[in-house]
Amino acid sequence: MREHTKVIRIGDRVIGGGNPVLIQSMTNTKTEDVKATVEQIQALTAAGCDIIRCAVPTMEAAEALKEIKKQIRIPLVADIHFDYRLAIAAMENGADKIRINPGNIGSRDRVQAVVDVAKERHIPIRVGVNSGSLEKEILEKYHGVTAEGIVESALDKVRLIEEMGYDQLVISIKSSDVLMCAKAHELIADKTDYPLHVGITESGTLLSGNIKSAVGLGIILYQGIGDTIRVSLTGDPLEEVRSAKLILKTLGLRKGGVEVVSCPTCGRTQIDLIGLANRVERMVEDIPLDIKVAVMGCVVNGPGEAKEADIGIAGGVGTGLLIKKGEIIKKLPEDELLDALRYELLHWNEE
Repeated sequence: MREHTKVIRIGDRVIGGGNPVLIQSMTNTKTEDVKATVEQIQALTAAGCDIIRCAVPTMEAAEALKEIKKQIRIPLVADIHFDYRLAIAAMENGADKIRINPGNIGSRDRVQAVVDVAKERHIPIRVGVNSGSLEKEILEKYHGVTAEGIVESALDKVRLIEEMGYDQLVISIKSSDVLMCAKAHELIADKTDYPLHVGITESGTLLSGNIKSAVGLGIILYQGIGDTIRVSLTGDPLEEVRSAKLILKTLGLRKGGVEVVSCPTCGRTQIDLIGLANRVERMVEDIPLDIKVAVMGCVVNGPGEAKEADIGIAGGVGTGLLIKKGEIIKKLPEDELLDALRYELLHWNEE
Protein backbone atom coordinates (compact mmCIF):
# COMPACT_ATOMS: atom_id res chain seq x y z
CA MET A 1 0.00 0.00 0.00
CA ARG A 2 1.03 3.64 -0.56
CA GLU A 3 1.09 4.24 3.19
CA HIS A 4 2.32 7.79 2.69
CA THR A 5 -0.94 8.88 1.06
CA LYS A 6 -2.97 11.65 2.61
CA VAL A 7 -5.77 10.45 4.91
CA ILE A 8 -9.22 11.61 3.79
CA ARG A 9 -12.45 11.15 5.75
CA ILE A 10 -15.62 10.35 3.79
CA GLY A 11 -18.57 10.32 6.15
CA ASP A 12 -17.65 7.78 8.82
CA ARG A 13 -15.04 6.03 6.62
CA VAL A 14 -11.36 6.79 6.20
CA ILE A 15 -9.20 6.21 3.13
CA GLY A 16 -5.51 6.71 2.43
CA GLY A 17 -2.58 6.37 4.78
CA GLY A 18 -2.50 2.59 4.47
CA ASN A 19 -6.14 2.10 5.45
CA PRO A 20 -7.98 -0.80 3.76
CA VAL A 21 -9.08 -0.37 0.15
CA LEU A 22 -12.82 0.37 0.11
CA ILE A 23 -15.36 -0.79 -2.46
CA GLN A 24 -17.53 1.73 -4.24
CA SER A 25 -20.47 1.27 -6.58
CA MET A 26 -23.03 3.56 -8.20
CA THR A 27 -26.79 3.36 -8.19
CA ASN A 28 -28.58 3.01 -11.52
CA THR A 29 -31.95 4.15 -10.19
CA LYS A 30 -33.31 7.63 -10.71
CA THR A 31 -31.96 9.46 -7.67
CA GLU A 32 -35.20 11.43 -7.54
CA ASP A 33 -36.94 8.12 -6.72
CA VAL A 34 -35.96 7.95 -3.07
CA LYS A 35 -37.61 4.60 -2.34
CA ALA A 36 -35.97 2.74 -5.25
CA THR A 37 -32.60 4.36 -4.61
CA VAL A 38 -32.62 3.54 -0.90
CA GLU A 39 -33.62 -0.07 -1.60
CA GLN A 40 -30.74 -0.48 -4.04
CA ILE A 41 -28.23 1.12 -1.66
CA GLN A 42 -29.35 -1.15 1.17
CA ALA A 43 -28.93 -4.22 -1.05
CA LEU A 44 -25.48 -3.03 -2.12
CA THR A 45 -24.50 -2.39 1.51
CA ALA A 46 -25.54 -5.92 2.45
CA ALA A 47 -23.41 -7.25 -0.43
CA GLY A 48 -20.31 -5.42 0.85
CA CYS A 49 -20.37 -1.96 -0.72
CA ASP A 50 -18.50 0.60 1.43
CA ILE A 51 -19.26 3.85 -0.42
CA ILE A 52 -22.13 4.61 -2.81
CA ARG A 53 -22.30 7.20 -5.58
CA CYS A 54 -25.54 8.67 -6.95
CA ALA A 55 -26.02 10.69 -10.11
CA VAL A 56 -27.27 14.23 -9.48
CA PRO A 57 -28.47 15.55 -12.85
CA THR A 58 -31.32 17.72 -11.49
CA MET A 59 -32.10 19.91 -8.51
CA GLU A 60 -34.79 17.40 -7.52
CA ALA A 61 -32.09 14.71 -7.34
CA ALA A 62 -29.88 16.96 -5.20
CA GLU A 63 -32.76 17.58 -2.80
CA ALA A 64 -33.59 13.85 -2.68
CA LEU A 65 -30.19 13.17 -1.13
CA LYS A 66 -31.42 14.59 2.17
CA GLU A 67 -34.05 11.86 2.56
CA ILE A 68 -31.81 9.14 1.11
CA LYS A 69 -29.10 9.94 3.66
CA LYS A 70 -31.52 9.36 6.53
CA GLN A 71 -32.13 5.77 5.43
CA ILE A 72 -28.65 4.45 4.54
CA ARG A 73 -25.56 3.45 6.53
CA ILE A 74 -22.69 4.12 4.11
CA PRO A 75 -21.19 7.38 2.83
CA LEU A 76 -22.89 8.94 -0.18
CA VAL A 77 -21.03 10.56 -3.07
CA ALA A 78 -22.86 12.97 -5.35
CA ASP A 79 -21.87 12.71 -9.01
CA ILE A 80 -22.02 16.12 -10.67
CA HIS A 81 -21.56 17.17 -14.28
CA PHE A 82 -21.65 20.73 -15.63
CA ASP A 83 -23.92 22.58 -13.16
CA TYR A 84 -22.02 23.94 -10.17
CA ARG A 85 -25.31 24.76 -8.44
CA LEU A 86 -26.10 21.04 -8.23
CA ALA A 87 -22.77 20.41 -6.48
CA ILE A 88 -23.58 23.06 -3.90
CA ALA A 89 -27.14 21.77 -3.41
CA ALA A 90 -25.88 18.18 -3.05
CA MET A 91 -23.52 19.22 -0.25
CA GLU A 92 -26.26 21.24 1.45
CA ASN A 93 -28.46 18.11 1.36
CA GLY A 94 -25.92 15.83 3.02
CA ALA A 95 -23.51 14.43 0.41
CA ASP A 96 -20.42 13.05 2.13
CA LYS A 97 -18.28 13.65 -0.95
CA ILE A 98 -18.79 15.18 -4.37
CA ARG A 99 -17.37 14.03 -7.70
CA ILE A 100 -16.67 16.80 -10.20
CA ASN A 101 -14.48 17.48 -13.20
CA PRO A 102 -13.55 21.16 -12.72
CA GLY A 103 -13.09 21.40 -16.48
CA ASN A 104 -16.80 20.95 -17.13
CA ILE A 105 -18.11 22.88 -14.13
CA GLY A 106 -17.45 26.21 -15.87
CA SER A 107 -15.60 29.37 -14.94
CA ARG A 108 -13.06 29.68 -12.15
CA ASP A 109 -15.63 31.58 -10.09
CA ARG A 110 -18.04 28.65 -10.29
CA VAL A 111 -15.38 26.14 -9.26
CA GLN A 112 -14.43 28.49 -6.40
CA ALA A 113 -18.07 28.59 -5.25
CA VAL A 114 -18.14 24.79 -5.07
CA VAL A 115 -14.79 24.64 -3.26
CA ASP A 116 -15.87 27.26 -0.73
CA VAL A 117 -18.93 25.21 0.30
CA ALA A 118 -16.88 21.99 0.44
CA LYS A 119 -14.30 23.70 2.64
CA GLU A 120 -16.94 25.17 4.93
CA ARG A 121 -18.61 21.77 5.39
CA HIS A 122 -15.38 19.68 5.38
CA ILE A 123 -16.61 17.64 2.41
CA PRO A 124 -13.92 16.01 0.24
CA ILE A 125 -13.90 16.50 -3.51
CA ARG A 126 -13.15 13.71 -5.93
CA VAL A 127 -11.44 15.22 -8.95
CA GLY A 128 -12.33 12.99 -11.88
CA VAL A 129 -10.69 12.91 -15.29
CA ASN A 130 -11.54 10.37 -18.00
CA SER A 131 -9.54 9.73 -21.13
CA GLY A 132 -12.55 10.81 -23.14
CA SER A 133 -12.73 14.24 -21.52
CA LEU A 134 -9.18 15.55 -22.05
CA GLU A 135 -8.76 19.18 -23.04
CA LYS A 136 -7.87 20.11 -26.62
CA GLU A 137 -4.48 21.49 -25.54
CA ILE A 138 -3.57 18.23 -23.79
CA LEU A 139 -4.58 16.18 -26.84
CA GLU A 140 -2.49 18.40 -29.10
CA LYS A 141 0.51 18.33 -26.76
CA TYR A 142 0.58 14.53 -26.53
CA HIS A 143 -0.76 13.85 -30.04
CA GLY A 144 -3.86 12.11 -28.77
CA VAL A 145 -4.98 10.34 -25.60
CA THR A 146 -2.03 9.11 -23.52
CA ALA A 147 -1.36 8.14 -19.93
CA GLU A 148 0.87 11.18 -19.57
CA GLY A 149 -1.90 13.46 -20.80
CA ILE A 150 -4.45 11.98 -18.41
CA VAL A 151 -2.08 12.56 -15.48
CA GLU A 152 -1.25 16.13 -16.51
CA SER A 153 -4.93 17.00 -16.89
CA ALA A 154 -5.77 15.60 -13.45
CA LEU A 155 -2.90 17.34 -11.68
CA ASP A 156 -3.77 20.66 -13.36
CA LYS A 157 -7.23 20.43 -11.78
CA VAL A 158 -5.79 19.42 -8.42
CA ARG A 159 -3.50 22.47 -8.46
CA LEU A 160 -6.47 24.69 -9.32
CA ILE A 161 -8.37 23.54 -6.23
CA GLU A 162 -5.24 23.77 -4.07
CA GLU A 163 -4.83 27.39 -5.21
CA MET A 164 -8.37 27.96 -3.95
CA GLY A 165 -7.23 26.87 -0.50
CA TYR A 166 -8.52 23.31 -0.30
CA ASP A 167 -6.71 19.97 -0.10
CA GLN A 168 -9.31 17.40 0.94
CA LEU A 169 -9.10 15.70 -2.43
CA VAL A 170 -9.36 12.24 -3.98
CA ILE A 171 -8.13 11.75 -7.54
CA SER A 172 -9.76 9.54 -10.15
CA ILE A 173 -8.15 8.97 -13.54
CA LYS A 174 -9.90 6.46 -15.75
CA SER A 175 -9.67 4.98 -19.20
CA SER A 176 -11.34 2.05 -20.93
CA ASP A 177 -7.85 1.13 -22.22
CA VAL A 178 -6.59 -1.20 -19.49
CA LEU A 179 -2.84 -0.80 -20.05
CA MET A 180 -3.10 2.96 -20.50
CA CYS A 181 -5.07 3.19 -17.29
CA ALA A 182 -2.49 1.11 -15.42
CA LYS A 183 0.36 3.24 -16.74
CA ALA A 184 -1.42 6.45 -15.78
CA HIS A 185 -1.82 5.23 -12.20
CA GLU A 186 1.83 4.25 -12.01
CA LEU A 187 2.80 7.74 -13.19
CA ILE A 188 0.49 9.68 -10.89
CA ALA A 189 1.39 7.60 -7.83
CA ASP A 190 4.90 9.09 -7.99
CA LYS A 191 3.64 12.65 -8.41
CA THR A 192 1.05 13.07 -5.66
CA ASP A 193 0.15 11.77 -2.22
CA TYR A 194 -3.61 12.19 -2.62
CA PRO A 195 -5.66 8.99 -2.34
CA LEU A 196 -6.67 7.43 -5.65
CA HIS A 197 -10.04 6.02 -6.67
CA VAL A 198 -9.29 3.28 -9.19
CA GLY A 199 -11.39 1.71 -11.90
CA ILE A 200 -11.48 0.79 -15.56
CA THR A 201 -14.21 3.02 -16.97
CA GLU A 202 -16.77 1.79 -19.50
CA SER A 203 -15.25 -1.67 -19.17
CA GLY A 204 -18.28 -3.41 -20.63
CA THR A 205 -20.74 -6.18 -19.91
CA LEU A 206 -20.52 -8.76 -17.14
CA LEU A 207 -17.99 -10.92 -19.00
CA SER A 208 -15.73 -8.37 -20.67
CA GLY A 209 -16.10 -5.85 -17.86
CA ASN A 210 -15.06 -8.34 -15.21
CA ILE A 211 -12.04 -9.51 -17.19
CA LYS A 212 -10.84 -6.00 -18.01
CA SER A 213 -11.44 -4.81 -14.44
CA ALA A 214 -9.71 -7.82 -12.88
CA VAL A 215 -6.65 -7.39 -15.10
CA GLY A 216 -6.48 -3.60 -14.73
CA LEU A 217 -7.23 -3.41 -11.03
CA GLY A 218 -4.96 -6.38 -10.41
CA ILE A 219 -2.00 -4.64 -12.06
CA ILE A 220 -2.62 -1.38 -10.21
CA LEU A 221 -3.51 -2.74 -6.76
CA TYR A 222 -0.65 -5.26 -6.78
CA GLN A 223 1.75 -2.30 -6.88
CA GLY A 224 0.15 -0.87 -3.74
CA ILE A 225 -1.69 1.83 -5.69
CA GLY A 226 -5.34 2.57 -4.96
CA ASP A 227 -7.48 3.51 -1.98
CA THR A 228 -11.01 2.93 -3.28
CA ILE A 229 -12.11 0.86 -6.27
CA ARG A 230 -15.11 0.40 -8.52
CA VAL A 231 -15.68 -2.43 -10.97
CA SER A 232 -17.70 -0.63 -13.66
CA LEU A 233 -20.10 -3.05 -15.33
CA THR A 234 -22.99 -2.69 -17.73
CA GLY A 235 -25.33 -4.60 -15.47
CA ASP A 236 -26.59 -5.01 -11.94
CA PRO A 237 -24.49 -2.94 -9.48
CA LEU A 238 -24.58 -5.94 -7.11
CA GLU A 239 -22.30 -7.74 -9.57
CA GLU A 240 -19.84 -4.84 -9.30
CA VAL A 241 -19.59 -5.34 -5.55
CA ARG A 242 -19.27 -9.12 -5.77
CA SER A 243 -16.47 -8.78 -8.32
CA ALA A 244 -14.67 -6.08 -6.34
CA LYS A 245 -14.71 -8.20 -3.18
CA LEU A 246 -13.26 -11.15 -5.05
CA ILE A 247 -10.52 -9.03 -6.65
CA LEU A 248 -9.47 -7.65 -3.27
CA LYS A 249 -9.57 -11.08 -1.65
CA THR A 250 -7.57 -12.67 -4.47
CA LEU A 251 -4.88 -10.01 -4.01
CA GLY A 252 -4.81 -10.55 -0.25
CA LEU A 253 -6.19 -7.05 0.39
CA ARG A 254 -9.36 -8.22 2.12
CA LYS A 255 -9.91 -11.04 4.57
CA GLY A 256 -13.03 -12.88 5.61
CA GLY A 257 -15.85 -14.44 3.69
CA VAL A 258 -16.14 -17.91 2.26
CA GLU A 259 -13.95 -18.60 -0.78
CA VAL A 260 -15.47 -21.03 -3.26
CA VAL A 261 -13.22 -23.07 -5.54
CA SER A 262 -14.65 -25.41 -8.16
CA CYS A 263 -13.22 -27.71 -10.78
CA PRO A 264 -13.77 -27.29 -14.52
CA THR A 265 -16.26 -29.65 -16.08
CA CYS A 266 -15.05 -32.73 -17.94
CA GLY A 267 -16.37 -35.99 -19.34
CA ARG A 268 -16.47 -37.55 -15.86
CA THR A 269 -18.92 -34.93 -14.56
CA GLN A 270 -22.27 -36.57 -13.82
CA ILE A 271 -24.06 -33.75 -12.01
CA ASP A 272 -25.03 -30.18 -12.86
CA LEU A 273 -21.69 -28.85 -11.62
CA ILE A 274 -22.10 -25.39 -13.14
CA GLY A 275 -25.48 -24.88 -11.52
CA LEU A 276 -24.30 -26.35 -8.21
CA ALA A 277 -21.19 -24.15 -8.04
CA ASN A 278 -23.25 -21.04 -8.76
CA ARG A 279 -25.79 -21.98 -6.07
CA VAL A 280 -22.99 -22.54 -3.55
CA GLU A 281 -21.50 -19.10 -4.34
CA ARG A 282 -24.83 -17.40 -3.71
CA MET A 283 -25.54 -19.50 -0.62
CA VAL A 284 -22.32 -18.58 1.19
CA GLU A 285 -22.55 -14.82 0.62
CA ASP A 286 -24.12 -14.23 4.03
CA ILE A 287 -21.91 -16.66 5.98
CA PRO A 288 -19.14 -14.78 7.88
CA LEU A 289 -16.47 -17.49 7.83
CA ASP A 290 -12.92 -17.18 6.54
CA ILE A 291 -12.70 -20.65 5.02
CA LYS A 292 -12.40 -22.36 1.63
CA VAL A 293 -15.22 -24.45 0.15
CA ALA A 294 -14.59 -26.82 -2.78
CA VAL A 295 -17.23 -27.88 -5.29
CA MET A 296 -16.07 -30.89 -7.29
CA GLY A 297 -17.72 -32.58 -10.24
CA CYS A 298 -16.94 -36.24 -9.66
CA VAL A 299 -16.28 -38.69 -6.85
CA VAL A 300 -13.12 -40.01 -8.55
CA ASN A 301 -10.81 -37.04 -7.98
CA GLY A 302 -13.08 -34.91 -5.82
CA PRO A 303 -11.84 -35.97 -2.37
CA GLY A 304 -8.19 -35.57 -3.34
CA GLU A 305 -8.66 -32.25 -5.14
CA ALA A 306 -10.64 -30.88 -2.19
CA LYS A 307 -7.87 -31.60 0.36
CA GLU A 308 -6.69 -27.99 0.44
CA ALA A 309 -10.22 -26.77 1.14
CA ASP A 310 -11.73 -26.76 4.63
CA ILE A 311 -14.88 -28.43 3.38
CA GLY A 312 -16.24 -29.55 0.03
CA ILE A 313 -18.80 -31.49 -1.92
CA ALA A 314 -18.28 -33.84 -4.85
CA GLY A 315 -20.99 -35.18 -7.15
CA GLY A 316 -21.66 -38.66 -8.52
CA VAL A 317 -24.58 -40.37 -10.27
CA GLY A 318 -27.53 -38.93 -8.37
CA THR A 319 -25.45 -38.89 -5.20
CA GLY A 320 -22.65 -36.84 -3.72
CA LEU A 321 -20.03 -36.77 -1.01
CA LEU A 322 -19.51 -34.27 1.80
CA ILE A 323 -15.77 -33.92 2.45
CA LYS A 324 -13.81 -32.29 5.26
CA LYS A 325 -10.06 -31.86 4.91
CA GLY A 326 -9.98 -34.52 2.23
CA GLU A 327 -11.88 -37.08 4.30
CA ILE A 328 -15.32 -38.30 3.22
CA ILE A 329 -17.73 -37.80 6.12
CA LYS A 330 -21.09 -38.38 4.45
CA LYS A 331 -22.71 -39.78 1.31
CA LEU A 332 -25.94 -38.05 0.31
CA PRO A 333 -28.52 -37.84 -2.48
CA GLU A 334 -27.56 -35.09 -4.91
CA ASP A 335 -30.54 -32.91 -3.99
CA GLU A 336 -29.46 -32.87 -0.32
CA LEU A 337 -25.87 -31.78 -0.89
CA LEU A 338 -26.50 -28.03 -0.73
CA ASP A 339 -28.52 -28.17 2.49
CA ALA A 340 -25.94 -30.45 4.12
CA LEU A 341 -23.13 -28.10 3.18
CA ARG A 342 -24.99 -25.06 4.50
CA TYR A 343 -25.76 -26.85 7.78
CA GLU A 344 -22.07 -27.65 8.27
CA LEU A 345 -21.07 -24.04 7.55
CA LEU A 346 -23.67 -22.54 9.88
CA HIS A 347 -22.48 -24.84 12.69
CA TRP A 348 -18.79 -24.56 11.82
CA ASN A 349 -17.65 -22.97 15.09
CA GLU A 350 -19.60 -25.40 17.26
CA GLU A 351 -17.17 -28.24 16.59
